[in-house]
Amino acid sequence: MTTLLATERIKLFTTRSPWWSAFLALGLTIGFAALVGLNHSGGPLLVEHSQFGTQFGLMVVSVMAALAITTEYRFATIRATFQAVPKRTSVLVAKTAVVALLAAVIGEVAAFGSWLTAYAIDGGPEMAITTGADWRMVAGVGLVFAVTAVIAVAVGTLVRQSAGAISILLIWPLLVENLVVLIPGVGANIHDWMPFTVASRFLNGAEPIAPMGPWVSLAYFTGVAAVLLVAALAVANKRDA
Repeated sequence: MTTLLATERIKLFTTRSPWWSAFLALGLTIGFAALVGLNHSGGPLLVEHSQFGTQFGLMVVSVMAALAITTEYRFATIRATFQAVPKRTSVLVAKTAVVALLAAVIGEVAAFGSWLTAYAIDGGPEMAITTGADWRMVAGVGLVFAVTAVIAVAVGTLVRQSAGAISILLIWPLLVENLVVLIPGVGANIHDWMPFTVASRFLNGAEPIAPMGPWVSLAYFTGVAAVLLVAALAVANKRDA
């Protein structure tokens, strides 16, 4: 497994997309924090205001994670990988672990960079990270980015096409989860259990669904990612590369 992890790390970092994605995710997230700090009015700047751009960085990271697997299918390099390592599950788990770790690092740098930027521009005592909710709102971003990367790799493995995987990963949190509310009668209840909605509750401290507290919300989000990954591994092992 150590060799596989090293191989996947080399494969990931020898392409341009992870580097561009990391810079774009950091630029968007921290850039929005700077804009919020420069334009904020009507009260003191709070920790939550500094994390306004998290959603944009998350979308970039999900695209990066999907491309990490779909480009291998596109250029057929996955076939050589599977021939060298017949245990496909090990290959895909190693790739997922490497991509998730990179996503976690990007998330942490983006979150703390955003907080520092906003604090430097218009920070006061209200911007101090003192409570558990404050720490979760900032330090928890890396966890959400990592789990999202797992979901993206799973979707990419299932779909195998970059355009299709990216479309799903962008439409799902930005459109589908919000449109679910429009379903008569049960829409609001379904929306409460949508994975990215639950992940946002973990970060922003919104009122959770009983009995789901913040960490249970993260566990639920992680469980969704695990189910998708298991499904992706099962499909990858059954069909031709």
